[in-house]
Amino acid sequence: MTDKAEYVRDMFASVASRYDLLNSILSFRRHKVWRRVAVRYANLHPGDITLDVCTGTGDFAMDLRNAVGEKGTVAGIDFCLPMLEISARKIAQKRHSNMCMILGDALHLPFADNSFDCVTVGFGIRNISDIRMAFQEMARVAKPGGRVACLEFTPPSRGFWKPFILLYERRILPMIGGALSNREAYTYLPNSIGAFETPKQLAEIMGSAGLTKITVKGMNFGSVCLHIGIKS
Repeated sequence: MTDKAEYVRDMFASVASRYDLLNSILSFRRHKVWRRVAVRYANLHPGDITLDVCTGTGDFAMDLRNAVGEKGTVAGIDFCLPMLEISARKIAQKRHSNMCMILGDALHLPFADNSFDCVTVGFGIRNISDIRMAFQEMARVAKPGGRVACLEFTPPSRGFWKPFILLYERRILPMIGGALSNREAYTYLPNSIGAFETPKQLAEIMGSAGLTKITVKGMNFGSVCLHIGIKS
């Protein structure tokens, strides 16, 4: 495990108990809308087999399950056990027998080639130590014609809202996160966004992993971006 991977795993373990609460507070509950948009654009069908990478507390996986229904299958994978334990409790409460959570590494997905109709990653690719390898793995396990969807924060482009977004991310967000949880984690968040690839660069990385017809959709005044590619 790389130094970054170990740091990220321990950081998420430290905030797991309040992760969902802070997601709702800090995004003004907009994170639910962003995921639902991603599911809609991923063009899922009842009975599809799906995988959510960096699944965390499982909210994205739950949205996938709503789309594929009782006849579908949803797997989630994450390397942070305290986060997965929360997602497992959600599954048990919903009694979703067609969902499973797996402790594992996004860079070494424990699945055969061509296994999934859709592979998603929501607000997690930015935390992976090797983004190219992660997309190669997601493309590998997707079926031919399957979709790989990536929902992620992105450095805001030029525009009227940019200074307000930066003020919120760099000043207000760490203050609220620090008051309610681990300040270091919510300082890491804006720093990692600022150092992350632009939407164009991320699309190029997905293309180099073998994905084609990449669709890019900006949301939240350009601070959130959805990328969807198709495995040829």
